[in-house]
Amino acid sequence: MKRDVTPIMRPGVVAVLGASATRTTQGNQVIGNLIGAGFKGRIIPVHATATEINGLAVAHGIVALPGGVDTAVVAIPASGVAAALVELEAAGVRSAVVFSNGFSPDQERDFRDVSDRSTMAIHGPNCMGLIDLHEHMPLYPATRTAKARPGNVAVIAQSGSAAISLLNSASFGMSTIVTMGSEFQVSAPDYMRFFAADARTSVIGIVLESIQHPTEFAEAVRMVFAAGKSLAVLKVGRSDVGNRAVQAHTGAMISRAEAYDRFFAGLHVPTARDYDELIATLECFAGTDRLPRGRRIGIVGISGGETALACDVAADLGLAPADFSAQTRAAIFAALPGADGRNPLDLGATVNHTPDHDRAAITAILDDPGVDTLVFIQDMQASLTDAMRNNYTPHMLEYGRHAARTGKPVVMLSPSAENTHPTIHAMMKEAGVPVLRGMRAGLVALRNLGTLGEARAAQVRDASHIPHPELAALRTAIKGHHGPLPASLTRRLLAAYDIPFVASGEAADEIMALVVAARVGYPLVLKVASPDIAHRSDVGGVALGIAGPDALRAAMESMTARVRNALPDAKLTGFELQAQLTGHIEAMAGFVAAPPFGALLTLGTGGTMVELQADRSLELCPFTPSRARAMIGETRLGAVLNGYRNLVPATDIAPLARLASKLSRLAADLGHLLEECDINPVLVKPGTGEVFVVDALIIASL
Repeated sequence: MKRDVTPIMRPGVVAVLGASATRTTQGNQVIGNLIGAGFKGRIIPVHATATEINGLAVAHGIVALPGGVDTAVVAIPASGVAAALVELEAAGVRSAVVFSNGFSPDQERDFRDVSDRSTMAIHGPNCMGLIDLHEHMPLYPATRTAKARPGNVAVIAQSGSAAISLLNSASFGMSTIVTMGSEFQVSAPDYMRFFAADARTSVIGIVLESIQHPTEFAEAVRMVFAAGKSLAVLKVGRSDVGNRAVQAHTGAMISRAEAYDRFFAGLHVPTARDYDELIATLECFAGTDRLPRGRRIGIVGISGGETALACDVAADLGLAPADFSAQTRAAIFAALPGADGRNPLDLGATVNHTPDHDRAAITAILDDPGVDTLVFIQDMQASLTDAMRNNYTPHMLEYGRHAARTGKPVVMLSPSAENTHPTIHAMMKEAGVPVLRGMRAGLVALRNLGTLGEARAAQVRDASHIPHPELAALRTAIKGHHGPLPASLTRRLLAAYDIPFVASGEAADEIMALVVAARVGYPLVLKVASPDIAHRSDVGGVALGIAGPDALRAAMESMTARVRNALPDAKLTGFELQAQLTGHIEAMAGFVAAPPFGALLTLGTGGTMVELQADRSLELCPFTPSRARAMIGETRLGAVLNGYRNLVPATDIAPLARLASKLSRLAADLGHLLEECDINPVLVKPGTGEVFVVDALIIASL
């Protein structure tokens, strides 16, 4: 449910629960911060017996509050929070910010029940509140850092310590810092919508641990981009998804954290992996309103080693150094004979070069249509001596002039993470050139600038999905099953979504096996059937090349002995018989449940060494055949199907793409009932691309 956070963000009257007349509490700290910041509204402490707190008149209980209270700060023990919220709503208070923590399960249940029913916007609990630097409004229960200054960047963090770290480390100014805490009701998208309309905010940075409502988050992202504003996300807690039991290869190959990666990629949301990358990204976004058309960067510096390192790091990040045109190379060489005219440009390769020489070469690079962004690698550390800074200043002033004459983004990057010189910051800010620190963090910021350009240009992806017409019956068939589904039900699910299975059948005994074999045809593959065995080849439960009835009888007898020896307690229900196909290419497709996003599908090279090869592309379900084709193109399997070194004839990938898309729709419909799915191998016929499913494992949720 969407909540309007305006009463929290723009309060005229603030009530404070939990302040004391005899000691310093979180409530007192909030009052002191509001007074010290010059808050222009009214502050009303709430206390049962005190007459004055922090020099302010007290309301003797919530019922004594006057009308028109916009927000209440709740800094009381957890045991009293739910009841206080009920009283606040009854008193007509429009919102509440809850600092309290340490809730028992029953207290948390009561809090959530009140929050769900309440018309108030309720922020928290277990948070550090928020600070609005333009409105002089710190609903904040700790000492404020003197470094905070007004600016155009808003930070939304589920962790209070994350917000404090960013506040203490960033060189850019901020409009607002919001710490979300546990998000029992109000969540990050509510603030994203507010900042999308806030004239004082143009850049939003988000530090999040989880997303509760993906659809609402995606809608808020689109609102931010539609408003012409910038957004970057740091997702923390990526490593906690590996400690889970898996039975299918797909589950072993996919981290559920990758679902977040695909979610953000689908929305073109720039992302960071640590605070340094997020700070550099926000610094870049705050320092320029120019967006590149692509990710091709021109690199210029005074050190060949530093520019070469920039190319190496850029390649690791998927950020492509631009290929200069022949005309650009000629112009560079004419201006700087010591340079080879290629990217990166090492200005130091020409002895006694001057800003005039550099100007012609850099102008040629900026004019090259193959260059989207220009980055200057330049030592700018705060520890520079005056002599070094004075030596660099003419070149940096020239960089600023270049920024003034182009519509392309121009960025300066200090190669180390040390703080940059404040004088250089001020000089470059006036020229509209962001100053970034740290080679990797800075180049991540440039990659994210390209992602932001893509976001502004992107059309909203069609997320429509029509459920299967027999969905209710399929759900009923799955209910009651836990763990691996029977082979017959697995084939029923695949057939419902028109996913072609190789000719096959099941047999409980030898007589039935001979009947099925006659129908399927020889040669065939024999597999043991058991609800207790996920990977049959691991226990000798697969036999190939069975040419006739006698071979079939012998294979059944020896297979039963092998499997019973390996797993004496496994329940054996019979055998599965399949037509044997030869000369085909092995692919695989599968998915895992990835709440709250639904299911995450992987597509790539299949076979017995699927985990070792780990050749796969990922996408959230459902997706179109067009997206599936792109996924195939991201894998080594795609290169093989394209006729790599004539290993196989060039093969049509459309049938495999359609299969993957159909499987994604199955996952979208049934993923809440299914934990994992492996379809491995999917046999692809060279040339035509015709596909057949040979083996499928579907795991029902426990």
